[in-house]
Amino acid sequence: MKKLVQLMRLWLMKFWVPLTIVIVMLGTAVSLTVVLLHKQQITVQIPNLTLRKQKGVKSAPISVLKKGEHLQILKKSEGWYEVRREDESTGWVAGWLLHRQQPLKSVTPLSETTIVLDPGHGGSDVGSLSTNNKYEKTYTLQLAKRVAKQLRKTGARVIMTRNTDKIVYLAKIPKVAEDNHADMFISFHFDSSPDPNTATGYTSYYYHKDNGSYALAKSINAKLALPLLNKGVEYGNFLVIRDNSVPAILLENGYMNSNHDFKYIKSKAYQEKIAKAIPIGIQNYLTNQTKTAQ
Repeated sequence: MKKLVQLMRLWLMKFWVPLTIVIVMLGTAVSLTVVLLHKQQITVQIPNLTLRKQKGVKSAPISVLKKGEHLQILKKSEGWYEVRREDESTGWVAGWLLHRQQPLKSVTPLSETTIVLDPGHGGSDVGSLSTNNKYEKTYTLQLAKRVAKQLRKTGARVIMTRNTDKIVYLAKIPKVAEDNHADMFISFHFDSSPDPNTATGYTSYYYHKDNGSYALAKSINAKLALPLLNKGVEYGNFLVIRDNSVPAILLENGYMNSNHDFKYIKSKAYQEKIAKAIPIGIQNYLTNQTKTAQ
């Protein structure tokens, strides 16, 4: 009997430990599979999201997703998700809108757009000076943040080349738009004249005419309607728009060394006026681009 008990113990020792390891590994594998499957599922949080044939706001729409729909994520690319619906149909949707919790007044092409904003200068590069030695870099950042806030209200995906007072080297700025597969790029600046108080006004610059940059500059310039002289849309050989492959513009929103202009530049009301006009200009640009493509 003792020998039998000893044999049973040996048998248990021989097989129990490996069996335990197998059970633990199986349990871990099942848990990991459940977690991975869960991560690939998502529920639509806001209504009327556009499902498109391919990724990108310019792709043809297929249908509209309803709030509460359960989707399976098949692929993620450039901020867009390829998803499968419960009826097994598939399409692409703006991933940032799928994760959005806050309601939108309406989902528009602007909501599905990725926009890079570039507050000119920063850090040791102070930009132009006002007559009382205020730095251009301060006001470009203030303005870009206000524009970003207004654009995000529409649902747009906004990426800033800088969020703080730091230098971003010129050669790297166009890459921000390209690396993030942006739909457009806007750089904010304030002008300066050789002699103080000899110039006034705002100008919208483009470099490439055939990639949408000229049309974007024209559309935004038409909606600015600022209390300064509108100098219109001009060709500008600036690196940040010249070396940019996406539709890219540079906005000079007044003269730093003009006392008349600077009182507006530093004004919250003036900056807000620009910030509220830009989304309207972009929306008009997108609408015109869609009409042209049809």
